Amino acid sequence: MSGTTRNAPTKATYSWRVVDIVVAAVVSVACGVIFWLWDQGYVGVQAATAAFAPLGGIYAGGWVIAGVLGGLIIRKPGAALFCEILAAVVEALLGSQFGLAVLLSGLVQGAGAEVAFAAFRYRRWNLGVSLLAGALSGLALGVSEVIIYFPEWEFGWQAVYTVLAVISGAVIAGLLSWLAVRGLARTGALSAFAAGRAADV
Repeated sequence: MSGTTRNAPTKATYSWRVVDIVVAAVVSVACGVIFWLWDQGYVGVQAATAAFAPLGGIYAGGWVIAGVLGGLIIRKPGAALFCEILAAVVEALLGSQFGLAVLLSGLVQGAGAEVAFAAFRYRRWNLGVSLLAGALSGLALGVSEVIIYFPEWEFGWQAVYTVLAVISGAVIAGLLSWLAVRGLARTGALSAFAAGRAADV
């Protein structure tokens, strides 16, 4: 019997545990608060970039951090999408000036990060993958926002905004999320996760 137990197939790596759900929810709520605070700062950004509005894309990365951070910590399919959408729900509940449109944004931006992690079959979690996840989230944000919010802009402006959103996503969401996970892992706070034990953090 004991031998049977030892030889039994291990549980699928991609199945979610209770601790995964709880931590993903905590990360999402925290990021939702950050999103709401980021919303407040956007008023100043709009004023500062009034002369050339596409420069506002530089600020966009703060809105895609939930998917990248959640994906890096949980390391399972759907984590990036779950965290970005739930964070958007929290942002909306706190009274975002963008209203319920943030839910669509959360879906699209979370999908961007999810594509990056899926491209490496949820097996690579290094800095390069994190930067790619942030960049693709930024790309999703840039494309969706020029369609929804800035359709009147000429193509050149839309392209500049989208490129800046990609760069911002890579730096703010990709780089900072990777550094945050690395820092948390060193404190032992992520010991229940592969992210807290792997050599790539």
